[in-house]
Amino acid sequence: MEIDVFLKGFIVTITLIVAIGAQNAYVLKLGLLKQHVFKAALFCIFSDFILIASGVYGLGYFIQGKQIFINSIAIFGIAFLCFYAFLSFKSAFKNESLKIDDEIKTNPLKKVLSLLFVFTYLNPHTYLDTVLLIGGIGANLENSFKLYFLFGSVLASSVWFFTLAFGSRFLIPLFKKPITWKILDISIAILMLIIAYTLIDLIK
Repeated sequence: MEIDVFLKGFIVTITLIVAIGAQNAYVLKLGLLKQHVFKAALFCIFSDFILIASGVYGLGYFIQGKQIFINSIAIFGIAFLCFYAFLSFKSAFKNESLKIDDEIKTNPLKKVLSLLFVFTYLNPHTYLDTVLLIGGIGANLENSFKLYFLFGSVLASSVWFFTLAFGSRFLIPLFKKPITWKILDISIAILMLIIAYTLIDLIK
């Protein structure tokens, strides 16, 4: 039974987090640039652990009933995602190309973690996926099985983020072409705007 619960946590989590969102897109870009890759992946995994554990052990019920809290996060999230979309569009239409080499300027770790924090904790979709959906499923299990479900979820998160962060390096030859970076930046910008638009539905 413990193995079944463990696998359930793994499958449910991997199914929900593989969808490309703001956080995943940023981790992918860090992987391509080889900037703070391991620390970025660890940050995302630890965040998933905190959020899913909170849902499994009851926080999901609190958030679900706090519309003002959801509204506040949604409004901030919309503003930030629109701003980041603007920066991505701006980056895409610059004349210079973004290169992958040892001479490229590395963003400070503080800036990278700050952006990851915003993409993770100020995005209502994060709470919907981790706290309410994944955590809600785990919350319905008997107390003796919740830990196994949580372990399965954390393993899924670890597999995904390490694969995304380090696996992106196989795409580096493709991204040495300036046009590929432009396509990625434009795609990220459009993705941010789509996510921002979906957040409107959360405001009541």
